[in-house]
Amino acid sequence: MLSKVIVNSPWYFFLLSLLFGLVASLLLYYKNKKNTDVPKNVTKFLFVLRFLSVTLISLFLLSIFLKQLKNETQNPIILVALDNSSSMVMQKDSLEIKKEFLLKLEDLKKNISKNFEVRTLLFGNKTTSTKDAATFTEKETDISNLISEVENNFSNQNIGALVIISDGIYNKGSNPIYASEKLNFPVYPVAIGDTSEIKDLAIQKINHNQVAYLGNIFPAEVVVTAKNFAGKEVTVSLFQNQIEKAKQTLKINTDNFLATCNFTFNANTVGVSKYNVRVTVLEDEKNILNNQQSFLVDVIDNKEKILLLATAPHPDIAAIKDAITNSTSYEVEYALASEFKKPLKQYSLIILHGPLSNQNPIINDCKINAIPFWIINPLSAENLQGIKINSAINRFNDAEAFINTSFGLFTISDELKKFTKELPAIKTFFGNYSLGNGSNSLINQRIGIVETENPILIFSEINGLKNSIFIGDGLWKWKMRDFAEHTNHNLFNELISKSVQYLSVKSDKSFFRIIAPKTFNENENIEIGAEVYNKSYELITEPDVVLTLTNAEGKKYNYTFSKTSNAYKLNIGLLPFGEYKYEAKVKVNNELFVKQGSLLVKEIVSEKINTVANHQVLNAMAKRTGGKLFYKDQLELLEKEILKNEQIKPITYSQNNTTLLIDLKWLFWIILIFLSVEWYFRKRYASI
Repeated sequence: MLSKVIVNSPWYFFLLSLLFGLVASLLLYYKNKKNTDVPKNVTKFLFVLRFLSVTLISLFLLSIFLKQLKNETQNPIILVALDNSSSMVMQKDSLEIKKEFLLKLEDLKKNISKNFEVRTLLFGNKTTSTKDAATFTEKETDISNLISEVENNFSNQNIGALVIISDGIYNKGSNPIYASEKLNFPVYPVAIGDTSEIKDLAIQKINHNQVAYLGNIFPAEVVVTAKNFAGKEVTVSLFQNQIEKAKQTLKINTDNFLATCNFTFNANTVGVSKYNVRVTVLEDEKNILNNQQSFLVDVIDNKEKILLLATAPHPDIAAIKDAITNSTSYEVEYALASEFKKPLKQYSLIILHGPLSNQNPIINDCKINAIPFWIINPLSAENLQGIKINSAINRFNDAEAFINTSFGLFTISDELKKFTKELPAIKTFFGNYSLGNGSNSLINQRIGIVETENPILIFSEINGLKNSIFIGDGLWKWKMRDFAEHTNHNLFNELISKSVQYLSVKSDKSFFRIIAPKTFNENENIEIGAEVYNKSYELITEPDVVLTLTNAEGKKYNYTFSKTSNAYKLNIGLLPFGEYKYEAKVKVNNELFVKQGSLLVKEIVSEKINTVANHQVLNAMAKRTGGKLFYKDQLELLEKEILKNEQIKPITYSQNNTTLLIDLKWLFWIILIFLSVEWYFRKRYASI
């Protein structure tokens, strides 16, 4: 560490400090009659102590800095990412992968850790940094997510190389070849699995409606593929509750066969219906796990109608409309407010974009007919429901977003909470914000690095009528950022659809409510919410809420909800696919309340459809990053390649630290010691 003293004060200030220390010492110890009985060497010693103490204290008043150059060396980090998906162990060498290969991999990491820092990652549906052993149970593989996580979590570190152990099969996310181009270090894939084409008959995918409406006819398309089975004839059968409803026969005429079977159904029963599609199992098939798939259709009574009114065309309009229509539970009608003349009674929710004061009759009509409304991008800060904003005309802030953790009206995913911090800034009113009674903020404003209590998205319930306000211009930017980061709009759609769902749902006046989606994927954590009210319809959390979950075999699981500030939450975690019944109970003032319902956990079959390894993807990633492809029996060669790579080397960082002299604590202790020693001798020789 190199140090340098920097003096910003004139040179004569330094002489004045020395003179001040000298004068203070002379007055006390030079020819002072009180010191006649004190030994001369003691007097000289005290003279020096006083001179040093006063001089140092004087120097503190000057602009004197200590500049230090600190060098830090960071060893290269080798990231070892292991594919934890189930396709890794669907080949004939699965036992070798689970035991022998993992032991050899541990030896590799141990050997290279002598020269480098080694970090282990597991990836599948998501990427995690963990020391836990691989289980090979992930239901999806997203290699592009692995690369994104490496970029986000290790962007400022000295990454020497990324070792990816995988079969190259990806069934989620974008093409990892293009994603890997962003990396500035080599990728060394270790290829697992067999790339040989096998005899296989599979249901590749089923296209169907997630939601159907009672009395309607809805279609389902079953896409069937066959490899190396030319001349065979197969049957595609569709079952509902183990009863065959329809079937079709296919004649396979090529070795690379693809066909689509179209089925139609009548939606005649309200609720979630489960269907199972099966295709004939042929002789010599290597993979029969992909010969059947299930899908679910939620049949509902009616479709909620949403009215989207705007003062003028705006990019927000298309973003909002697409997000709502992404959920087939709603029918969206769009119109310019100046041209709309229809009655509002037929709608479940009115969304007003950029409303002006002359549109107050529409809001008043909503209040009269008890229709919830949502104001987005208000053009004025005046007369807003549930909030008061004292704002100067034409003064705005560029505000970023962050989630209000105390919000409890409905839940959003952890992914959306995390993503909110990355959203681009929007233009909001500059001024003083004051939330009214019954108003809750989901998203607040962050100005620079300061997290404020000023809201961006609030929800209110006044006299039993729900309403919401999105205070800001630029909602469409959030949709664009979602696509840029994730190549889809799922998180943006979740924010809009959850808001619409809360606003449009009919008010539940019961004292005990359960909030839970009907369906989950088997790789999703199952979260259930609950609310308990007293007789005054005030939220309470004193009593315990318990839930009993029963699977299809009749086995029961008991849970107790955890309490939040004004509600209850239960995280069940992951469940095997299938149908579950639940019964929730709470006792309030000796009165028992019971809620019952069902959950359907959908099977993820992505890993079963294709089990042929894709080493071409891995090889392309290696070439584009300057790496090299290895196979599972070449770990020793991989070790040598990493160790001899001269580009993988330590990096030395230099950092300048400038410290004001008065901030050096060790100088304070020196002065304190000097003064304490002087005080001791002056007390010992009372004549001083």
